[in-house]
Amino acid sequence: MLIGNRDFDSNHTHIMGILNVTPDSFSDGGRFNGRENALRHALSMIEDGAEIIDVGGESTRPGYTMISEDEEIERVCPIIELLKRETDVPVSLDTYKSGVALAGIKAGADMINDIWGLKFDSEMAGVIAASKLPCCLMHNRDSVKSPYTDFLSDMLSDMRRTLEIAANAGITRDRIILDPGVGFGKSYEQNLQAIKYLDSLACLGYPVLLGTSRKSVIGLTLDLPSDERVEGTVATSVIAAMLHCMFVRVHDVKENYRAVRMAEAVLNADGSE
Repeated sequence: MLIGNRDFDSNHTHIMGILNVTPDSFSDGGRFNGRENALRHALSMIEDGAEIIDVGGESTRPGYTMISEDEEIERVCPIIELLKRETDVPVSLDTYKSGVALAGIKAGADMINDIWGLKFDSEMAGVIAASKLPCCLMHNRDSVKSPYTDFLSDMLSDMRRTLEIAANAGITRDRIILDPGVGFGKSYEQNLQAIKYLDSLACLGYPVLLGTSRKSVIGLTLDLPSDERVEGTVATSVIAAMLHCMFVRVHDVKENYRAVRMAEAVLNADGSE
């Protein structure tokens, strides 16, 4: 899949580095708000093995407060422009709002990462289709208002609806990545299932991205705060590599990059001497 100036191999697990330019992210809020801090962190992640940087301007942690499109644009667009000027690594924009996506595309974003899978903003699919950029479409659901009857079956049904929206808008199959949405609209047990059964999502015929970095499913499993969840994240990244996910989206790039490379070396061993 071509993203920006790079052709990403779907048979290899690539590292997406998270760059939050928000004051209230659950794990690193406020640390990378300024242009210099954001660029420094992005360059560090690239040096550690990140092949794409995902820029987010609004926290989507549980109980988050939605900000206006204008405020989100003011946060992300200068950073996208800076990264495009100072690096040659593709830049993804993490937003579910069509106005922010349009501004980010004009600023140079190479991909749109929509946590609502085109279902929050009816204009989003059209914006992405017109741009001809790739997109990552995540599974999400208000599980309180719309409880699951059979979690895995319902998740796949929801994703098929997302793919239908994409197709109707003119987003071509070769520009779509799917994300099971760990931590979004799911119970602890359902988050574990979403990770375990990643291959069922892949059966829809699209590349898959897994994003578990420092999330509550790891904190609850290991009884650890967000800044002590590296090892738990690494474990899920190894699972992603074993199940042939195309991307893992992480905060701690170096550790996850090394673990994925090691896992792939074992998986690719052919048994000959």
